[in-house]
Amino acid sequence: MSKFKKIFGKDYIKVKLSLLWLFVMLNYIYADILTLMDSSALNDILSGALGITPLFLFVGAILMEIPIAMVFLSLILKNNINRLANIIAGIIKTLAVLGSLFVGTPALYYAFFAIIEIVATSYIVYLAWKWSEPKSESKII
Repeated sequence: MSKFKKIFGKDYIKVKLSLLWLFVMLNYIYADILTLMDSSALNDILSGALGITPLFLFVGAILMEIPIAMVFLSLILKNNINRLANIIAGIIKTLAVLGSLFVGTPALYYAFFAIIEIVATSYIVYLAWKWSEPKSESKII
């Protein structure tokens, strides 16, 4: 038995998923902070060259709310719903970051963070996919 399982007991997978979402979110945030420090990216943002519209920002807000919500939801949802939510959210976020790599030429720091984020969200999908309830819990509603 791993130390993680010993510490968190039967809910260890929920805690593990929540921590992974927190890890992913911190990577998103720091990649965005570095983008604001990148003078060429900042000039593109300020000049309007990227075509950032209120709708674009709204969609971005929705995409960022997914990992924020999953930190909490991974801990409180029932196992079967939790599993499905993590699979769906992980796929959405993996595809969103993967797609962002094909918009222009990504800076080296951005590509670095994107790879970490893609690996982490793919691992979330993998963990949730393989998650099965212990036989003693399978009859609990």
